[in-house]
Amino acid sequence: MFKKILIANRGEIAVRIIRACREMGIIPVAIFSEVDRCALHVRLAEEAYFIGPPEPSASYLNIEKIVQVAKDCQAEAIHPGYGFLAENHDFAKEVKRQGLVFIGPSAQSMEMMGKKTRARQMMTEAGVPCIPGTLHPIQNEAELYQEAQKIGYPLLLKADAGGGGKGLRLVTTKNELLSAYRLACSEAKASFGDPAVYLEKYIDNPHHIEIQILADHHGQTIYLGERECSIQRRFQKVLEETPSPFLDEETRKRMGEAAVRAAQVVGYTNAGTVEFVVDEQKNFYFLEMNTRLQVEHPVTEMVTGIDLVKAQIKIAAGEKFPWSQEDIRPYGHSIQCRIYAEDPDQDFLPSPGKITHLRPAGGGPGVREDRGVDEGFEVPVEYDPLISKVITWGIIREEAIARMKRVVDEYQICGIKTTIPFFRKILNHPVFIQGNYNTHFIRQFESTLLSPEGNLPEEIALIAAGIASYKEERKMPAREKFSLQSRWKFYGKLNQFTKRLS
Repeated sequence: MFKKILIANRGEIAVRIIRACREMGIIPVAIFSEVDRCALHVRLAEEAYFIGPPEPSASYLNIEKIVQVAKDCQAEAIHPGYGFLAENHDFAKEVKRQGLVFIGPSAQSMEMMGKKTRARQMMTEAGVPCIPGTLHPIQNEAELYQEAQKIGYPLLLKADAGGGGKGLRLVTTKNELLSAYRLACSEAKASFGDPAVYLEKYIDNPHHIEIQILADHHGQTIYLGERECSIQRRFQKVLEETPSPFLDEETRKRMGEAAVRAAQVVGYTNAGTVEFVVDEQKNFYFLEMNTRLQVEHPVTEMVTGIDLVKAQIKIAAGEKFPWSQEDIRPYGHSIQCRIYAEDPDQDFLPSPGKITHLRPAGGGPGVREDRGVDEGFEVPVEYDPLISKVITWGIIREEAIARMKRVVDEYQICGIKTTIPFFRKILNHPVFIQGNYNTHFIRQFESTLLSPEGNLPEEIALIAAGIASYKEERKMPAREKFSLQSRWKFYGKLNQFTKRLS
């Protein structure tokens, strides 16, 4: 087993990996940019090394510098987390070339699955159902119109080199096709350095469901159930749950077996996710394979009891995992909400700034929070605005929902805007509660989900609470009055507010 692992990431995923390392007796090493000097992952790690300015290209995406830090601190392996370099096959190659272990799949597997059209070709050959569309990037405008006519409208233009909603355009008529193609190519070039796009048939009222797989170096590949990821905004997941309220056992099993075939055909090892689009008749189609740990991995951990980060590390160290497919028996229901530093009332604009107050979401049975910030941290503008993930578990779905409702009501983050109010509305929406939703849910109920809650601004609420407390204090006997320390804390906050006004 490794003695020291460098974590090539930041935020909540770096904190998550640090904690897994500690439980395994492994020394976790953090890296940080200028704006992350005081970040939680830096303070939790045994060792932390500065790698450059805030810009990702000069810090968290700097392959040469990260690998050199790993060698200098005598780490034996590098865990990439997700995002940044996690699916960069050149990074995986360089890590191996320098005599270190990359905690993830081989560079070859990553490269094979990195190009979406190549992956579609391989899945088609392996008998994994794929959405009708092109198996190669569109070469010119003449081919664009020809292939679109074959597929039929509506259709999607998708970036060949990436995902996450970048370089993706929905086209409903022939008149929209050319402008959408040019925009998709431009965005794909800007996001992934590759303008190539391909065409895919658009599935009406689709579900986005993914299968978690694990594969070791001893020929074993298993699936750990599915995650329903259909609560999306602009093709980005915001809430995930397992098991899917939409699937039946037969479809679930067939999808799991298809995911295993997809992994085996590319010689995949470590943790990965095979994503599918599922139509209203429960026909499923291969979408893509994510060759890394997923943001939503905690819900799978909650129902299986398997720590996926520890499993990743053990697989990378050459260990044979102790489970067969028959051992995987998910129990209960789990839901995850992604808490972003974004303002739902302003079209989800990023909300960087200082966290002036934080009351964590954790507490009570079946509740977990993976958080990368704490009180006093300055949320930077340079990185993804995800600041924490809240996960609940219940014996049945209704219990998991009830716990999540309670948690988001208790969770307090002041100083910045967050998506917490947005989740209150989702969790109380009758369509979500019924489990009868698809990827159109947010767009379909946008007027309800994005209407302001009507809460008082933070500072006004603070003043009102202070006045009420003061009135109550005056009525109390001396022995029950608030401490001087409590009053100082209140008046200190009030003074900060008046200074801002002036």
